[in-house]
Amino acid sequence: QVQVVESGGGLVQAGGSLRLSCTASGRAFNTAAGWFRQAPGQEREFVAAISWGGGSTSYADSVKGRFTISRDNAKNPVYLQMNSLKPEDTAVYYCALSSYYGRLTSGGYDYWGQGTQVTVSS
Repeated sequence: QVQVVESGGGLVQAGGSLRLSCTASGRAFNTAAGWFRQAPGQEREFVAAISWGGGSTSYADSVKGRFTISRDNAKNPVYLQMNSLKPEDTAVYYCALSSYYGRLTSGGYDYWGQGTQVTVSS
């Protein structure tokens, strides 16, 4: 059984920063990972993805240059460093694991965390 847990969300003013962490337990090794977010009344959207070894990353256009996804290796936590936050970044952020890197839709991921709330005030 694989469990995925996110942490690091909170309330921050516009222009501020937060770092989200994602840890996985169980047989969740050698997997790619991704971050998604869902704002109230909106569909879940892709934010960023990273390969199992951390050598490849991809980002949604809306966060390029502001967010950085990282991991040291396939077994360490996955991080999402979020800088220059905007009110429109407010959402529940989810970490997900996939057997394949680069999946841009939620259907491409096998395991999901419960999510962590990020609120950016103007």
